[in-house]
Amino acid sequence: MTLAKDYDSVMGRSNEIQRKALGLDYAEFESGSVAFDYEALMKSTGYTLEEVAKIQAKTAVGNTPLIELRNLTALARKYAKPGYGARIFAKDEAANASGSFKARRAACAVAHAKKLGYKGVIAATSGNYGAAVASQAAMQGMECIIVQECYDSKGVGQPEIVEKARKCEAYGAEVIQLTVGPELFYTFLSVLEDTGYFNASLYSPFGIAGVETLGYEIAMQCRELVGKDPDMVVCTNAGGGMMTGTARGLLKAGAVDTEMVSASIDLTGLHMASDEQFNKKSCTTGHTGFGVPYATDPDHSDVPRSAARPLRYMDRYVTVTQGEVMYMTEALANLEGIERGPAGNTALAAAFSLAQELPEDAVLVISETEYTGAGKHIQPQLDFARENGIEIKFGNPQEEDKPGVNIILPKDPSFVKHKEADITHFRKSLIKKAVKKAGVEKLTDEDIQFLVAETNTDTDFVMATLAELGY
Repeated sequence: MTLAKDYDSVMGRSNEIQRKALGLDYAEFESGSVAFDYEALMKSTGYTLEEVAKIQAKTAVGNTPLIELRNLTALARKYAKPGYGARIFAKDEAANASGSFKARRAACAVAHAKKLGYKGVIAATSGNYGAAVASQAAMQGMECIIVQECYDSKGVGQPEIVEKARKCEAYGAEVIQLTVGPELFYTFLSVLEDTGYFNASLYSPFGIAGVETLGYEIAMQCRELVGKDPDMVVCTNAGGGMMTGTARGLLKAGAVDTEMVSASIDLTGLHMASDEQFNKKSCTTGHTGFGVPYATDPDHSDVPRSAARPLRYMDRYVTVTQGEVMYMTEALANLEGIERGPAGNTALAAAFSLAQELPEDAVLVISETEYTGAGKHIQPQLDFARENGIEIKFGNPQEEDKPGVNIILPKDPSFVKHKEADITHFRKSLIKKAVKKAGVEKLTDEDIQFLVAETNTDTDFVMATLAELGY
């Protein structure tokens, strides 16, 4: 029998399509209410941390260097009060096959697909993950399809996304490029159903398990280099996988006192699904347009329950501006001789400011770098911004920045300053959305403890928030 392929029919078969495409039945982890068994979901991969590391080592992933950014540390100390200015280190994830930390997620997911006997893999992504999946699929001798939002309705694509499509195709993947809008998930599901390929989702437990090795390595390398665990780790935050996996890896290494900070570019006012505003942003990932909704409602991803749940692990959430990220990208190249892409430098911009709050003997680690070049470089991105009517000038980003209107490059390093986001508001928002989505009028003790874990708080906080909501 031929299945109906209209939008509503395909979306209505979503759970069944995904069950077949992951070899995983999410219903096994559900309670029927707000809570689900997150740790059981993570264990369902069947792989230990050591086994994941072995999988990654076979395909040129992992064991990336931890580099001390001595010159940027010295510069930060010039703007800090006496005795302050933490040592800044960068985990050089550009050294992975495909050039980003996403290779860790892809290596685990693609190897599992190969083990289960799937012929090919599919991923819905406009970012580095597509290149990572394509690279790993090539190594494993598997077919690969990448579905990405690339263009506005006029057929104009962002340089960074176009570059990532080029890289996917260079690895032999088929790339399906779409205009921005609701058809991404529909097309993704439809292709999954038609091909019978594996869903190499960013948000599966296989993907997040792959990032745990990153956090573990950070702890081990810090102990070897400086004799202690990092005092702070800053993660660029979009879909939440970097924060989730890195924090879990650090915890598995015993680094229980490390402060975990998420950093996103503040794109408040720009709607990510808006055709008109699609090309008004100059950074395609690591921004609040992904970071906030995925933190407060992680399960609106391409799997029934996302394994990326960043609010469980973050202690702080800070924001920076597009101009600050581009400025620090240039500073990294000029002062450290390291040219890397902008996504990882979101964390660097925040870290440069955060380091000034910490004493000189503190250790601050940026959890990622990524490859750059072609459309990913800041120069083509700035050129593209000008073509789209964006004003570019030097000034005070914290006072003058208006996403979609301008890019304000800091007048000097003293103007690189993070802003503290209201993580308490995000935690309350998660509770409100989780309860609403479950559609229940009375919560169980299991639900309460689940929300405690989800928000990284305590029972009093959850109960007080529920009372505010009328529960």
